[in-house]
Amino acid sequence: MKLFVGLGNPGDKYARNRHNIGFMALDQIAEDHGFSPWKGKFQAELSEGKLGGDKVLLLKPQTFMNNSGQSVGEAMRFYKLTPADVVVVHDELDLAPGKCRMKQGGGHAGHNGLRSIHAHIGADYARVRLGIGHPGHKDAVAGYVLRDFPKADEGWLDDLMRGISDGAVQLAKGDGGKFMNAVALRVTPPRSSTGEKSKAKKQPVQKDAAPEDPPAGDMRSKMERLMGKFR
Repeated sequence: MKLFVGLGNPGDKYARNRHNIGFMALDQIAEDHGFSPWKGKFQAELSEGKLGGDKVLLLKPQTFMNNSGQSVGEAMRFYKLTPADVVVVHDELDLAPGKCRMKQGGGHAGHNGLRSIHAHIGADYARVRLGIGHPGHKDAVAGYVLRDFPKADEGWLDDLMRGISDGAVQLAKGDGGKFMNAVALRVTPPRSSTGEKSKAKKQPVQKDAAPEDPPAGDMRSKMERLMGKFR
């Protein structure tokens, strides 16, 4: 069993914030893969389903970002899971908008949601880091992450969410490479080929000229005629 945790803040006023991209990703997975309706449990919203035959729990903590670890810890203890069974999906300031990276273990890099999870379950869980870009100065970060995605970002945001959903089965199986490939196919799809053949025309093969017929009445052999040309 896997526990996918999306990070964000509860309430409609935060629903489209950059900080809530983890919630958005889980909503997309739940919708596309026929998960159960969301219900309140573990100080969170919980949905259950299967991805490729593997049971998966989707968890959206409702404790506000800074206390996300309380909810994650409760769910882990109830289902007797380990940090290795947990995948946290969260916003990442240090990645360009639309970029997605996976990481196993490591620090929290100042992210308050991760900081709280570290405090409750340790650091040995997987993370799906979703780039939202950086406002350019650390003093602007708080206001930046709590603002909605602008309309100009809707295209790449939709592609990213669908890519995560496409790769969710592989994520549940622990195959990070195939998961990232699925995301990449949505975010940077391969260019389609026109299938047209090259328009460059082949040069005709130069054939040897046919030998000239001898003039009428010329009874000389070929060798004699050839020698005659050099006299």
